[in-house]
Amino acid sequence: MPRPGLLVLFGSQTGTAQDVSERLGREARRRRLDCRVQALDSYSVVNLINEPLVIFVCATTGQGDPPDNMKNFWRFIFRKHLSPTSLCQMDFAVLGLGDSSYAKFNFVAKKLHRRLLQLGGSALLPACLGDDQHELGPDAAIDPWLQDLWEKVLGLYPVPPDLGVIPPGVPLPSRFTLHFLLGTPRMRSEEQHVAHADPPGPPSEQQPFLAPMVINQRVTGPSHFQDVRLIEFDITGSGLSFAPGDVVLIQPENQASHVQQFCRVLGLDPSRYFTLLPREPGVPCPAQLPQPCSVRHLVSHYLDIASVPRRSFFELLACLSPHELEREKLLQFSAPQGQEELYSYCNRPRRTILEVLCDFPHTAGAIPVDYLLDLVPPIRPRAFSIASSLLAHPSKLQILIAVVQYQTRLKEPRRGLCSSWLASLDPGRGPVQVPLWVRPGSLTFPETPDVPVIMVGPGTGVAPFRAAVQERVAQGRTGDFCSLWSLRKLLVLRLPLARPGLLLGIGVGRAGEERLPEALHCLLPGTGAEGVCAAQAPGARAVGVGAAGPPGSLLLPGGQCQAHARRCVRSPNVHLPGGGWALGPWGSRLPRQAPAGAALPE
Repeated sequence: MPRPGLLVLFGSQTGTAQDVSERLGREARRRRLDCRVQALDSYSVVNLINEPLVIFVCATTGQGDPPDNMKNFWRFIFRKHLSPTSLCQMDFAVLGLGDSSYAKFNFVAKKLHRRLLQLGGSALLPACLGDDQHELGPDAAIDPWLQDLWEKVLGLYPVPPDLGVIPPGVPLPSRFTLHFLLGTPRMRSEEQHVAHADPPGPPSEQQPFLAPMVINQRVTGPSHFQDVRLIEFDITGSGLSFAPGDVVLIQPENQASHVQQFCRVLGLDPSRYFTLLPREPGVPCPAQLPQPCSVRHLVSHYLDIASVPRRSFFELLACLSPHELEREKLLQFSAPQGQEELYSYCNRPRRTILEVLCDFPHTAGAIPVDYLLDLVPPIRPRAFSIASSLLAHPSKLQILIAVVQYQTRLKEPRRGLCSSWLASLDPGRGPVQVPLWVRPGSLTFPETPDVPVIMVGPGTGVAPFRAAVQERVAQGRTGDFCSLWSLRKLLVLRLPLARPGLLLGIGVGRAGEERLPEALHCLLPGTGAEGVCAAQAPGARAVGVGAAGPPGSLLLPGGQCQAHARRCVRSPNVHLPGGGWALGPWGSRLPRQAPAGAALPE
């Protein structure tokens, strides 16, 4: 009798659920089961009624939200009109990935399991709830659950006796083969791939828009520990549409030095071209790769060699290793009892795939090129909140990024792939184009103009607030609008224009001089910014907005912040009309009349 096919569907935000799904696919093929692995939103959900055996692997993001690549499926599966016998022919199991430090731990997996039962599905096992907070990570729950799963599956569909199970040490065939060309193509396929004259629709991951970068400005001081940047793109003719709260996704590249090192360790010629062919029919080639493609383009644009390797990386590397000592260590890292040692070697110091390959040189030099796409995961796009309004700036898209860099016990500092790559681009030295597209965000703002809004955000998290303020100012809807904005110790409190207004900021020098970043103070038109005055004092941070009095009357010791409305303060006590507040030591509130700098609860 023909053996049924196993379908593995995943919803993944950071790649962990996808990695677990691909592990399921490999273990299924070792048991001679035909297996398809797909993202939930790429699968035609109406065909689910014809599937005999399905494994769902679902992560939970945010506050109990489904990942982006399963949101369409999520909406469909919870439609009220679906019949309670829709999935009566389906055996299923649900594997969840979550974090028990959140209140809605594995909410998506639990809810999906209940819904599939309501639709008539037959559960092979209770849902597996992987916990990222466990000392061994989610594998502590996944490993025993998978053993029980395969016992159930093989009880229903035994392995043919004349074939048997493929042992773990034997590598499975690669998903793709690379056929190298003898020469260099006359036309550069990479350039043809990234930009079409007439794209079929709005920019997407398969067809991003190459946006020229026009501004890459550091907004923190050169001596500040955090490199925060305002980056602006020209999106003229892109067809992009977004609102405050939406996000832009950017596809980064690996550093050129890392690409060269990777090719050297694996013995690859970066200038050679190849065509990519799937081994199994019906398996699509990655849409991000052109045909033909150069090795340099594959490594720099697709393979995430700067990511921290997962357990599956060591499992496959052990199968491919010809070196006895290195293979023994790789098997130890991939075994269930070696996960604590693997965590200390890889996860804790954030050791990258490239650095691991350098630690195992004999194995790295023997990796067949066909296994590159099985071994190294693809570079995932990074999402950034949009910091500009399309209404205020129709042809611009701005983002705020904090360049990620930190030190571990390794000698080389750890750097964020996308933020470091963006920071290294200099449009002043020549044209710079960045592949990007947008998608709706989870943050929305009220459209009713008379709704007061208070916004609180840390660091670059204020980007959507900036977009919302720009949009309301462009619409002339500034009444009853209040924003609380925090960026590198910069706080802006915007009150309705009809009442006393306060502007609290950093970088104010001598009286009458205003040195707030242009990108921030330009959001406050009509608030009397021309009346800003402050006294020069070490570390002083004080401004007055409105009918400000004579300068030189507000003297602050270092590290304190005060503010006033209508008039300057000429005494140790702060008197604010209309129930206003003064700020003492950073983060504290003072009552209406209190000594400046008094310590109060947060």
